[in-house]
Amino acid sequence: MTALKTPVAAGIRKNRKAREVPPSGAPSLSNPVRSAEAGLETISRLAKALAHPARVEIVRLLHEKQTCIGCDIVDGIGLAQSTTSEHLRILKAAGVIVGEIERPRVCYSLNPAALAPLRCFLDMIGANPPVVARRGRRKKRGTGA
Repeated sequence: MTALKTPVAAGIRKNRKAREVPPSGAPSLSNPVRSAEAGLETISRLAKALAHPARVEIVRLLHEKQTCIGCDIVDGIGLAQSTTSEHLRILKAAGVIVGEIERPRVCYSLNPAALAPLRCFLDMIGANPPVVARRGRRKKRGTGA
């Protein structure tokens, strides 16, 4: 069975392709609008990957130890091996960590370059806090004052 290729479906696929982020996580500089969208998607993808306490703990553990075998991570965060593997898969898919196969185990480490867009975004927010306008008190109507 083949899928029908309607103009609408083709447009959706075309737009999805245009918004994809390069594997490096760095946005393309050829089109500023597309670059901004790709940058936002990269930051969003990284934030989503770090949106679970267990994954944050895995990142902290890898930062502390520099490199770690999967079974040591299981022991370090105290979750089941299958649950830990799923969290590692999510972090690896986002590019936050890399895993090198050293038979029969996998040795994980952080990929600091992948976290750079998120770090820059958070640094920008921290360096430029929003200006909060002070609101004056409104006078009550009908008081004559």
